[in-house]
Amino acid sequence: MLAEQVKKIQIKDYSYELPDERIAKFPLDNRDQSKLLIANQPYQIDQYLNLAQHLPANSFLVFNNTKVVEARILFQKPTGGVIELFCLEPDESYADITTAMLQKGTVQWKCLVGGAKKWKEEFLEKTIIDQGQTITLRARRVAQGAEAYLIEFSWSNEQMSFAELLHIAGLIPLPPYLNRQAENSDAERYQTVYAKHDGSVAAPTAGLHFTEGVFASLASKGIQKDFVTLHVGAGTFKPVKADAMQDHEMHAEFIDVSISFIENLLSRLGDPIVPVGTTSMRTLESLYWLGGKTISNPSISLAELAVYQWDPYERNEVIPASIALASLLQWMKALQLIRLITKTQIIIAPGYQFRICSGLITNFHQPQSTLLLLVSALIGDKWKDLYDHAMKNDFRFLSYGDGCLIWNVS
Repeated sequence: MLAEQVKKIQIKDYSYELPDERIAKFPLDNRDQSKLLIANQPYQIDQYLNLAQHLPANSFLVFNNTKVVEARILFQKPTGGVIELFCLEPDESYADITTAMLQKGTVQWKCLVGGAKKWKEEFLEKTIIDQGQTITLRARRVAQGAEAYLIEFSWSNEQMSFAELLHIAGLIPLPPYLNRQAENSDAERYQTVYAKHDGSVAAPTAGLHFTEGVFASLASKGIQKDFVTLHVGAGTFKPVKADAMQDHEMHAEFIDVSISFIENLLSRLGDPIVPVGTTSMRTLESLYWLGGKTISNPSISLAELAVYQWDPYERNEVIPASIALASLLQWMKALQLIRLITKTQIIIAPGYQFRICSGLITNFHQPQSTLLLLVSALIGDKWKDLYDHAMKNDFRFLSYGDGCLIWNVS
């Protein structure tokens, strides 16, 4: 059974040597001059500036327009010590991330707490100056979970949303493997140029290479694009500590997709559909499984409609993508939904059969990561040769690094 095969995958088989000096600690001055490895045979090396030359004219590119929020808040104690609160995701009492971000005056958020043992008082307090106005921010521990604390934030300006507060009081959460403090330039460079919806604690990094110039060259060739939203959680950095994948719990993340996007996607199923980044790919493939659930249970509620880690392997649908998406559209229209906001926990690993995506534009990922499993699901063991070629040709790795264009050969 496919599910059992995937669960037995050994993460040690998806490792490679990544010297620290090959990790891009800073981005290039010009986004679109990052190197691009075209995974045809033989390999081609180019720049993102020339991406359009390597795509068919009828390609359909899908981007994740989530926006990284300043999720790190530092509180300095009177004794001089610093406690860091890292905002992971809102409490389950909120319908979605956008709703929580728009809360005014007070909100509850799941957070990692750096220096938790030093937090003796009931409240942490921080003073912020915004356009000459003094705002007091307070934090209180509500509960402690297995991996995070539930924190209640409250602030003195009750007309200010939590999203606005984070922009003023917080810091950009750079990936831990960069091993450096965020600089002023990161506020711009660790966002895509098309970032729109607040909610991520990590950038959809494949999109960091795109500029208005790249978009113009794509458009001039007739290549169309559209946008989905997947709010990237801190789980994207969570290492796979289990030997076998059956013991690894995939993180769940919010997706937000408009009905017009699904209609557009349905009309493009015969064309090469290329997600930009693993988050876009996970969103697209999740739509198929969500559609399958509306076929098997047309009366399923919005609260019940989600994608769980092993769904693609245990359900093993053979429904055509066109029928799955059409069913999802019909279900949304019946509920008068113009946007679908739900969670996906999908894991794409070797053995996965792609239902929507033809290829992928992505960066080079960490050893022994679920993202590397996703790449292997597309191109099999050829990922080893691809990464070896990138290493030998001085490609820069991880979030601020270079990338590749790969096609589904499964």
